Amino acid sequence: MKPRTKFLAGGLLILGSAGVLMASSIKETGQYYLTPAELGAKVSRDPSFRDNGVKVGARVVPGSIVRDPGGRSLTFRMTDGAQTYAVAYRGIAPDTFADGVDVIVEGRLGADGTFRATTLLAKCASRYENAPEKYRNAPGYQRPATSATASTT
Repeated sequence: MKPRTKFLAGGLLILGSAGVLMASSIKETGQYYLTPAELGAKVSRDPSFRDNGVKVGARVVPGSIVRDPGGRSLTFRMTDGAQTYAVAYRGIAPDTFADGVDVIVEGRLGADGTFRATTLLAKCASRYENAPEKYRNAPGYQRPATSATASTT
């Protein structure tokens, strides 16, 4: 066998091995989340599916967030437009969690139809915008004042 042929065969073997490793790692680590409609369909086909941990991606229904006074738990409703579920979450909510934001919750669907979330992730906006008009005068949205003169002692 010529050296060039050996080199090409070795290169193809290395590239093929790398491709197989990449494909298998993507398959093992990639995670899919259900929509509320898909979750409802799975539960109606197999009621024992409620016992399985699952990830659900949906949008928070505006006006549905109820926070406990201690701030350690909250309830809200999530929807995909076709199906709506109540969600109970115990923990600290992400800073970006608000009405109308897209969320991914991980947990189990209870027998009462409430999704008991153990993890709550709020998707970040794909772009940043100026603060809404009603918040522009809030201290956190104003630029810090810079002093023109520095005092010396």
